[in-house]
Amino acid sequence: MKTSPPRPSPRFKFLLLGALVVSAAAAWNQAGPGTLPQAGPGTFKFKVHDMDRPAPTPVNPGNPATSVAPSDAIVLFNGKDLSAWTKAGSEAPAGWTIKDGILEVAPGTGDIATRQPFGDCQLHIEWSIPSGNTCKGQHGCNSGVFFLSRYELQILESSANVTYVDGMAGSLYGQYPPLVNAARAQGEWNTYDVIFRGPRFDAAAGIVRTATVTAFLNGVLVQDNVELLGATAHGARATYSAHGESGPLKLQDHGDPIQFKNIWIRPLGAPQVAQ
Repeated sequence: MKTSPPRPSPRFKFLLLGALVVSAAAAWNQAGPGTLPQAGPGTFKFKVHDMDRPAPTPVNPGNPATSVAPSDAIVLFNGKDLSAWTKAGSEAPAGWTIKDGILEVAPGTGDIATRQPFGDCQLHIEWSIPSGNTCKGQHGCNSGVFFLSRYELQILESSANVTYVDGMAGSLYGQYPPLVNAARAQGEWNTYDVIFRGPRFDAAAGIVRTATVTAFLNGVLVQDNVELLGATAHGARATYSAHGESGPLKLQDHGDPIQFKNIWIRPLGAPQVAQ
């Protein structure tokens, strides 16, 4: 006949609970007042509301309405010259045109790319589809901004122009449609504000962190920290191949005279942690 093991007495349960409370209190005291013990070795580095915690660097936020960038930003186009850019993939001068402070694609001259490489970053860029352009799907009103020269945020007339949704303005081309269509009418200026964090690869070229994008179009969230599936591809599933943590920012010559102004970028470090 099988018998059940004896159940612990109420007194034993009380003693066990007391031991757990004492153990937790010891961990609290070891961590120090105002801190919480972590699940595992070590304690949080800073107390909650710690006055000795290093303060963020002061930054003048600038004013996009007057094309004034934040004080710690790198201005990529100041309305005067293309000294920060080259013809993509070469050291040749960028062939696009500047008139009245506006940068315009010179169709057929090729993509342009920054001389300086960038990795994780915050980007601000303003763009417009000239009112004289004839827009039909992906033709006539198309460009794009490529992070690390690989990962495209689409530029397209999308206020009245119909195309596949993963290729409209605010889309991560071929991967994610925008959450909403916030494009302004043709001839008006659109603004992108983007947080890009690039992928990371291990020594065997395996992916250990996917690239992510958060993007606002005209102040409206259109990409919410999405994980990219890989480098941009046309008509094919995106895939990753190993590369460095930084690379040129690229603007696309798709054969259409798209206009740009007020372009600046802020390189980003690792995200702040809680402790």
